[in-house]
Amino acid sequence: MKPDYDVIVVGAGLAGLTAARQLERSNLRVLVIEARDRVGGRNEEVTLGNDLTLEVGGQWIGANQEKMFALCREFDLKLIPTYNEGDNLLYINGKCKRMGSQRGAIPKLNPFVLLDLYRSIKKIDKLSAQIDLTNPWQHPRAREWDGHTLESWIRQNISTHQAREYFRVVAEAVFATEASDFSFLHFLFYLKSGQDLETLISVEKGAQEYRVAGGTQQISRCLAGSLQTPVLLDSPVTALHQTDEGVTVQTAAQTFTARKVVVSLPPTLAGRLHYDPPLPALRDQLTQRVPAGSVIKVMAIYKEPFWRQAGLTGQAASFEGPVKITFDNSPEDSSYGVLLGFLEGADGRQAAEWTVDQRQQQVLACFARYFGKEALSPLDYLEKDWMAEPYTRGCYGGHFSPGVWTAYGPYLRQPCGHIHWAGAETADIWNGYMEGAVRSGERAAGEISISLKQTKA
Repeated sequence: MKPDYDVIVVGAGLAGLTAARQLERSNLRVLVIEARDRVGGRNEEVTLGNDLTLEVGGQWIGANQEKMFALCREFDLKLIPTYNEGDNLLYINGKCKRMGSQRGAIPKLNPFVLLDLYRSIKKIDKLSAQIDLTNPWQHPRAREWDGHTLESWIRQNISTHQAREYFRVVAEAVFATEASDFSFLHFLFYLKSGQDLETLISVEKGAQEYRVAGGTQQISRCLAGSLQTPVLLDSPVTALHQTDEGVTVQTAAQTFTARKVVVSLPPTLAGRLHYDPPLPALRDQLTQRVPAGSVIKVMAIYKEPFWRQAGLTGQAASFEGPVKITFDNSPEDSSYGVLLGFLEGADGRQAAEWTVDQRQQQVLACFARYFGKEALSPLDYLEKDWMAEPYTRGCYGGHFSPGVWTAYGPYLRQPCGHIHWAGAETADIWNGYMEGAVRSGERAAGEISISLKQTKA
């Protein structure tokens, strides 16, 4: 029996949509199936009553993320520099310290702390530069590093309390989880994947350098609009039945057949689908060991970005929560002021148990701690708990627990019969980021194109 499609793609985020478009360019019949009522995955926009559009999902691109820049050019989307004029704030021991916003700015810390911090960063960057992004488990010290968490490495290698706290906040800001939750090898891989530590945490020439006017979800809508077959929305895939000839994809209401399938879901969600026959044991065990981060993204909207009058960027970092990282997320014309914050890791998990009013009270108290009492009186408040999203269950991406890379690394991208894997967690370059998602979609599409050509031959 002739299959309905050459390829079915499960998931209409950047990875799935990129894969579908590239496969169509190879003259293949493709269908994208999405559980949500929208495309975009972990990119989502919300428009408030005042016509202010804000992003409650992933929003920044920068550094050398060439695929994302190319998509913005292709779809004529304007890039807005993240506001970075003035001083950043560092909140320590109940006091705010001002520091420059330029790349590599030096916080005003005790000289012994600074020396400890610099030595640690230099050592981290030296170790991460050694990682082979394609096969990180093959490093001679891979088992040693994979047996440590970032937290255990911090305790063994960093002397001062404040330098240790710096790396713990970095873990929350980059991974949305605690330094004790993921392996040190994964930390090194992730830094190399995104160039280096400074790039990942910086605005200037860093991963947070630009926003997309109107929101990054537009990219997914443009990709979906370019496809020959419309994306099938509101259709959670429940099961994949595989034979020698292809795959039957089952949703609650419909069944489709295809020669190949791309599953672009995060590993933990991919593991929740029913597979017949079952996935190979090690691939299934991998999906059990790559949990998502814990984050609630919050924003307070004001009549103006009042912190700029005090010469501040709106960026704050704190060793005390629950909001430890903030940004200025105001519209380009400054018609409103928007402070953005994150409740991450243990703080995010605790905050998920609070009511919306309790979270708002705690968030505004943190904003006021950094930027003054004016922050207590916003025009509006917006939040998004990504842990509660049924088809996400956490952000920003999946992180590798201790032992996962060395025990299961080869199975992350390895196809299982006619089933191929995509998604930001499978990327070697910019793993966990939108850039990585696009690259993973291109890789999966390339694998399938080669496989189908070989079959015809």
